[in-house]
Amino acid sequence: PEHQQLIVDSGALSHLVNLLRRHKDSSISRAVISVIRRAADALTNLAHENSSIKTRVRMEGGIPPLVELLEFTDTKVQRAAAGALRTLAFKNDENKNQIVECNALPTLILMLRSEDAAIHYEAVGVIGNLVHSSPNIKKEVLAAGALQPVIGLLNSCCSESQREAALLLGQFAATDSDCKVHIVQRGAVRPLIEMLHSPDVQLKEMSTFALGRLAQDTHNQAGIAHSGGLVPLLKLLDSKNGSLQHNAAFALYGLADNEDNVSDFIRVGGVQRLQDGEFIVQATKDCVAKTLKRLEEKIHGRVLNHLLYLMRVAEKPVQRRVALALAYLCSPDDQRTIFIDNNGHILFPFLRLELLLGLLGSTSTKQQLDGAVALYKLSNKAMTLSPMDAAPPSPTPQVYLGEQYVNNATLSDVTFLVEGRRFYAHRICLLASSDAFRAMFDGGYREKDARDIEIPNIKWEVFELMMRFIYTGSVDVTLDIAQDLLRAADQYLLEGLKRLCEYTIAQDISLENVSSMYELSEAFHAISLRHTCILFILEHFDKLSARPGYVLKSTCHVPALH
Repeated sequence: PEHQQLIVDSGALSHLVNLLRRHKDSSISRAVISVIRRAADALTNLAHENSSIKTRVRMEGGIPPLVELLEFTDTKVQRAAAGALRTLAFKNDENKNQIVECNALPTLILMLRSEDAAIHYEAVGVIGNLVHSSPNIKKEVLAAGALQPVIGLLNSCCSESQREAALLLGQFAATDSDCKVHIVQRGAVRPLIEMLHSPDVQLKEMSTFALGRLAQDTHNQAGIAHSGGLVPLLKLLDSKNGSLQHNAAFALYGLADNEDNVSDFIRVGGVQRLQDGEFIVQATKDCVAKTLKRLEEKIHGRVLNHLLYLMRVAEKPVQRRVALALAYLCSPDDQRTIFIDNNGHILFPFLRLELLLGLLGSTSTKQQLDGAVALYKLSNKAMTLSPMDAAPPSPTPQVYLGEQYVNNATLSDVTFLVEGRRFYAHRICLLASSDAFRAMFDGGYREKDARDIEIPNIKWEVFELMMRFIYTGSVDVTLDIAQDLLRAADQYLLEGLKRLCEYTIAQDISLENVSSMYELSEAFHAISLRHTCILFILEHFDKLSARPGYVLKSTCHVPALH
């Protein structure tokens, strides 16, 4: 930069511009042609990334002769002049306007059709800089007939020209909806999609940019997906290039807006890619989140019917992808229809749920994790319909004698012997509390007429707490006694007390004890605790499966998840 300024301050610009004008000489030698070309190159280098020098070139009258040189017979001079104009036009509105006023557009558009890759590369670069952030010039360029030759450059053997053409089409597409449609109608989509497979990262970046702008039109969205654009765009989400990744995400955001694309999105595993991707910048993460939201909003009506059809007739991998996607995207209201019942016909919904459960038994850790996360998502949605967040009340409303009669000899007509100690009780209260006590006192058991009844295998504090629940309907269950109390509640069929115990135990579930807690729930028919254990296993499946020797319980089957 310091050399640029030093050369300009020494008065070089006027001399260089005068050299450009020598193309008008009646007789011009090869040496003079070489000087003209080098003068144009010098202006390019002097003005490179220097806004003040760009302006001084214009003020010295350098733009008109450069425009004239676009029609010079020597192609090297044409290229040099176009290169200088390209630099002068970049982010300089006054220069852009003068280039257009000097009638450069017709010649530049002719150069786009040149067989010489170096010529059309420079020409498309000039036009790209002219239209950048200049909507009026963009309209003039389109009116001058630039669209078709730019689309033609997508098939150029020069990757730089392809890249510039794709970038320019993206800029054209931002003009209006009609232009987006015209670009697609004139054949731009297929070559843009082919570029997505190129090893050239910059070429892929520009093609995704163009497709992203084109995908803001409804009909284009369906056309791009139908032409094979969906899968390569999804693959580019794995790119380590932040700009390329974001452009791909933005294009997919557009495609997700069309109902005709939703089933294909899900069929090829698009939802899983969006969920599992590692995105570099926050803007891309936000874009992906909005794309998933768009897809979710469209899972109804004919889209849902098509997905359910795929779950019946498609190959197993596709069925699994659909099931995984629906677990995430279906509404809570649709969830029961999809996975649990269907107007009384349980077969198809049961098989749909089996698709997810089958993943838990897969030999692939990734499939196991996908299945676990999807089932956890489904369970959470189910709980929004019937929440069970707090300790439940007793399932059978009844009248209680009250705290003052607990272990009170007054009017007591039965005594329990627990660990050698007497506990005074009242048959009427016990009869009302559970079927177990009704069977004990009304059935053919020897306890029916006994005054003293021995209670083995229960600690005094556990029995006392159980009786306190029977007399009052509520107790504070602490973690240190909850498991013993659960055992007693199950033995004496006290469902309300069981649920209080389950709730307390569930608060302490961890990676270390979830297996034993699940076994506890099975041993004592603790359904709520079992559900909580299953949800915990599903939620923390990745951590549990990584633990040495961990094996998912085969008893976590369909009825448990229902």
